[in-house]
Amino acid sequence: MGETASLLVEVFFHTIGFWWVIIPTIFLGLIVGGIPGFSAANTIIILMPLTLAMDVETGIVFMVTLYCAARMGAGIPAILVNIPGTAGAAATPLDGYPMAKAGKGQQALSISFVASCIGGLLTTLIALATMPLLARVGFYMHSVEMIVVMLFGISLIASIAAQDMVKGLIAGFLGLMIGSIGTDVVYATPRGTMGFLELYDGVPLIPALVGLFAVSEAFLIIEKRVIISEDAEPKSPNWHDTFEGVQIALSRWWHIVWTSLIGLVIGVIPGAGASIASFVAYQQSRTYSKTPEKYGTGHPEGLIAPESANNGVTSGTLVPLLVLGIPGGATAAIMLVVMQFHGVGFGPSLFQRQPEVGYGMFMAMAVAYLFMFFTILPLSRYMSHVTTVPTIYLAPLIISFTLVGGFVPREYMFDMYLALAFGVLGYIARRTGYHVAAILIGVILGPLLERYFLLALKKSGGDITVLFSSTLGNILWIALAISLLLPVWFERRRKRQATEVPAE
Repeated sequence: MGETASLLVEVFFHTIGFWWVIIPTIFLGLIVGGIPGFSAANTIIILMPLTLAMDVETGIVFMVTLYCAARMGAGIPAILVNIPGTAGAAATPLDGYPMAKAGKGQQALSISFVASCIGGLLTTLIALATMPLLARVGFYMHSVEMIVVMLFGISLIASIAAQDMVKGLIAGFLGLMIGSIGTDVVYATPRGTMGFLELYDGVPLIPALVGLFAVSEAFLIIEKRVIISEDAEPKSPNWHDTFEGVQIALSRWWHIVWTSLIGLVIGVIPGAGASIASFVAYQQSRTYSKTPEKYGTGHPEGLIAPESANNGVTSGTLVPLLVLGIPGGATAAIMLVVMQFHGVGFGPSLFQRQPEVGYGMFMAMAVAYLFMFFTILPLSRYMSHVTTVPTIYLAPLIISFTLVGGFVPREYMFDMYLALAFGVLGYIARRTGYHVAAILIGVILGPLLERYFLLALKKSGGDITVLFSSTLGNILWIALAISLLLPVWFERRRKRQATEVPAE
């Protein structure tokens, strides 16, 4: 134990020596994460010749730092202009953007940065200490268990529908229907593709994401002078707002802790990802909140939950990669290729044969989050200026960048037209009182739920009772039922307490 501790200390100080790689990569990651369509994965692919030319330690530090910074950077446009940079930040605008519209963009950015840094750093340290235990999570999470995990995220539609049941459910089911477009996973029969070959692989996520959120928001804000609401007090950015955001986040440290742990556990499951983690964390945060009615109006806890969870995912994806050689996501898969090129073998023996590599990846992540806290947090004062830019300039820029972002992942012109179509759909939905987040949840999680459901039925020979055949699955079913029933019980108790008039 003492030898391991001394080794970790040695690796920590050795990793700090790569500051000349970490700091520039942090700013590169912020730019990459903030542009819709770009991500750490495709950036590492573009820069792969450079990565392969580096020595293995420098390459690892570069890739891990870019991964963490891009995850954090995706939340910046989500908060300021309602544009999630990636699917993992899709839940961030639910409360982040209302804060920005209320003139609290600087506080929102500070809350996001603190939650991301603490959540990412904490889960990295936990993953480092409990790797063998966490690696087993992937073995226990099969199709049945994943179905329930998906339902945790999809049940957020019910929370949104609580404001207007009919419109919320219509939006959610519309998203599920859109998500079913493409060839089915059993017979590869086209469904709802309308003859477009570009839709055979399903509705591409990035065009749907930027269309529903960014393009539709651009259509709305062009009708106003600036993003900030007219009743918000205009004020110049100052350090007081930054520190106020830090204080708000630190006062909710326990909220950061448990929502980041959700991200860590979901991150360990190969194929789950940050989008599921952020929606599940937001849903759980709202379920167990004493003030669920504040969610969606600019509530700090509604911003903390998805940001700490999607940064908790980053360390989780490295666990199956290093311990089992199974990448937990697209970025981890590319890391696998680069490390295999350098002759790195995976498995438990890695930490005996090349401890500087095995422990070094987690230590690079921890050091990256420490550096990000001191390099990114001061930028919130200047980034928040975006909300004061006149919309006659901002709206065309948003549409231009988001259409390019919709083109980048697959390089189809069709995807740019699709983003515009989703923009029109999102604009109509917003104008008529339907929640675009409910539509997006269906688009993202619907196809995943269908895939795992059909896989479970195929394994059981079509027996529907297989959904209740797993002990862990049954525990998750009970937790899901509690999550859905508790808000109803809390609401009835509040109404009962409100009607009870104390005797004089």
